[in-house]
Amino acid sequence: MTQNVPSFDELLDGAQRTAVHLEMRDAYGVVDEADDFGHWKATGERDIDPGSPYWGPWVELIGRTVARGVVVRRARIVSEPVSDYIRYEHAATSVNVEAGELVRWLPRRRASDIALPGNDFWLIDDRLIRWNHFAGDGASGGGEMSEDPATAKLCAEAFEAVWERAVPHVDYEIN
Repeated sequence: MTQNVPSFDELLDGAQRTAVHLEMRDAYGVVDEADDFGHWKATGERDIDPGSPYWGPWVELIGRTVARGVVVRRARIVSEPVSDYIRYEHAATSVNVEAGELVRWLPRRRASDIALPGNDFWLIDDRLIRWNHFAGDGASGGGEMSEDPATAKLCAEAFEAVWERAVPHVDYEIN
């Protein structure tokens, strides 16, 4: 079965009230990030210019989304000590925050008693789910859409439980 999965622009442009994103992997191998991640690993330098070719499209998308009054929240469940990839993400999360996202981090050991879906997801307006699938090496395995009310409820409850326990980005320190 082939499914029409909207782009992130289409997904967030369609949001009316909320867009939440739960990330649960300690490493991603997304092709679009490979060069930037490699550069960071070699030099410790990370692109944090919101107008750069790397960040510009995302910053513009989030900016127009929050300008319409949509609240965009991202929560990351991470193992500690954190992986190099999480260090890399943390090093530039200020760009997400400056763009208008609210971002929190939850140490995995504090998530043990939370019922979590099996995959990362975006949940739009508490009803539309975009599952993000990944291969074992972290490469993108594509997306999948669902509007199942029971599954949307699971995602919303899981996200809120994580959000409640998580540490705001500004206060989360990487050791």
